Amino acid sequence: MTLMENTSEVTEFVLVGLTDTTELKVPLFIIFTLVYLISLVGNLGMIILILVDSRLHTPMYFFLCNLSLVDFIYSSAVTPKIMEGFITEDKVISYNGCATQMFFLIAFATTESFLLASMAFDRHAAVCKPLHYTTTMTSTTCVLIVTCCYISGFLQSSIHVAFTFHLSFCHSNVINHFFCDIPPLLALSCSDIYINEIIVFTLASFDTVFSLLIISNSYLLIFVAILRMRSAEGRKKAFSTCASHLTTVSMFYGTIIFMYLQPSSSHSMDRDKMASMFYTTIIPMLNPLVYSLRNKEVKSAFQKVAGKAFSSQGLFH
Repeated sequence: MTLMENTSEVTEFVLVGLTDTTELKVPLFIIFTLVYLISLVGNLGMIILILVDSRLHTPMYFFLCNLSLVDFIYSSAVTPKIMEGFITEDKVISYNGCATQMFFLIAFATTESFLLASMAFDRHAAVCKPLHYTTTMTSTTCVLIVTCCYISGFLQSSIHVAFTFHLSFCHSNVINHFFCDIPPLLALSCSDIYINEIIVFTLASFDTVFSLLIISNSYLLIFVAILRMRSAEGRKKAFSTCASHLTTVSMFYGTIIFMYLQPSSSHSMDRDKMASMFYTTIIPMLNPLVYSLRNKEVKSAFQKVAGKAFSSQGLFH
């Protein structure tokens, strides 16, 4: 039996989008375009900066480079479709297109969850065991950790997509959302979704609890180590390197917990849309800003690259 046979006659879905108010569509299109451009420039700029500046070839920035890549990809899986919905009347997304969008969004959002935990572990190793840092966080170890993050993300996404699109959608093909997410699709199904709800809750709980345990344990040890530092400058530097990561963690996990760790009966699609908009568009835009504005090494690297660019331009005038 094929996947399509299990989904009745549905071959496409209709995304309701964020609003039907005509007057809001152009302003929202402009806002989302700006947000996406800032996200695009910020994340790709961060990746390029880390790659070209040898001073940033450290475990911390290796993880940050992957975080920027993940933010760029899952934002790109959703935001262009939102923008298209504001300027065209065609809100249709194909069945396979919907499955593909969900796959990439969940895969890279889950990967980000584990990356944030890995970054906390990295900060713990740097602050609590600085003398052993280079032997603990070797290139091989970092690559292995990041590879596991991606494998976990893609594996979980495959499970979610397989179980979601195995359902029959015979009530309606109108998704009360601006992208293909699990809760609104479950609401459309005429199949028994009990197993799906268990899978969503179990995997989301595992990701969140596992990652937050690593993060909270790492930062507990970090704070203890900082309090033991005699140097005020050392404490300030340690707090500074951790503050950006803690800001990102708070934004990301707060939204994920609100979205997925509640029963379907408690879901309000309007609230879900707002939460989803935050983690699919706003967080990918804010992450590079948070890390660049609070990080002297990133600022210095940017000034160095910008200086070279301007000086090279000057050679041609």
